[in-house]
Amino acid sequence: MNKVANTEPRPHTPAVNAWWATAAGFCASLVGIGLARFAYTPLLPAIIGAHWFEPSRAAYLGAANLAGYLAGALLAQRVAASTPAGAKLRAMMLLAALSFFACAYPLSFAWFFAWRFLSGLAGGALMVLAAPTVLPHISPSRRGLAGGIIFMGIGVGIVASGTLVPLLLQRGLWDVWIGLGVVSLLLAAVSWYGWPREAPPLAAPVARHTARPMAPLRALYPVYAVYALNAAGWVPHMIFLVDYVARGKGWGLDVGGQYWVLFGIGATVGPLLVGALADRTGFARALRIALVVEIFGVVIPALGLGPVWLAASSVIVGAFVTGTVPLVLGRVHEILLHHPAQQGAAWRKATVAFALCQAVTAYALSFIFDFSGHAYGLLFAIGTAAILVALAIDVAAGASRRASAQA
Repeated sequence: MNKVANTEPRPHTPAVNAWWATAAGFCASLVGIGLARFAYTPLLPAIIGAHWFEPSRAAYLGAANLAGYLAGALLAQRVAASTPAGAKLRAMMLLAALSFFACAYPLSFAWFFAWRFLSGLAGGALMVLAAPTVLPHISPSRRGLAGGIIFMGIGVGIVASGTLVPLLLQRGLWDVWIGLGVVSLLLAAVSWYGWPREAPPLAAPVARHTARPMAPLRALYPVYAVYALNAAGWVPHMIFLVDYVARGKGWGLDVGGQYWVLFGIGATVGPLLVGALADRTGFARALRIALVVEIFGVVIPALGLGPVWLAASSVIVGAFVTGTVPLVLGRVHEILLHHPAQQGAAWRKATVAFALCQAVTAYALSFIFDFSGHAYGLLFAIGTAAILVALAIDVAAGASRRASAQA
């Protein structure tokens, strides 16, 4: 097969402080997802207890953030070419911080809903833009580590929300929201000059083939479905875990916060653990193993098991909330190994499918929570069913791949 090599010299670009850029990405994940989304979970029972909103409305406010996340993921790519990446990222971090200050004043349900939506929009944009802005400037031999550090920001944010929120709640809900806003502003300041200001260096020359088969796009559809159903399966833990412990179990908000810290610890180490697993087994098998373990973790609250089991559930689900992201990204790249130009578009589609299913499930479970008279077990059972369907799709896709290979 004929090959035409691109031998044009690579242009010189100024050096980028790789680790400061990685730290900026870490801060973006911490603020946009770890705090802007997940700090609401330990706050939910306190908001209800303080009579800011009734239980059903408070649950819908949690779902508002997920709807905003979908909007942010969609809009981020539309403005990508028109605005420098650093400017967009700074603006989104400031918007997330501003949403915390605004939520300190529960003027009305519409006001609070709008700011929870905007916090989600900021988080979605930061999730889509931060890592792709930073990683091209990192040496290929260190991109795995840098990506792990960036996504660890989510877990660190969850741990911070599980420790900082109960501490600030001793002073009142107003102090919690203001405190979160101050922390977010400080992290935005730390990252302000860390974002790369120039285009990434060109990739090394690659051979171009004159005849290239079409990308196996059909092989991506099961991956999209599995990723989306994962999002649905995690929603009960992401929104209702602390409320389930605090009010459903009657163990109190402090104990609920402790389980949320366990969830955050899992989310912190998850990307590193699943990355090591994928290095040993490949991304396809690692994803299958992850689904099996997730089923075990998600179903535990539905069975009403004791504190030790619930602690295991918190850690396991937390680990895969962040750990599944690099697994699915790696699986997409694995399928499109010979079609690198299509990897970015495929990952955006996977992210949108994830965000859409997550938002729809959040609203559906909020409705079911209200309609069922706060039946927490039913929510976790639905989450388990979603992961079971994801596993069935993955198994069927694997069987289809083997059959095609043997044909």
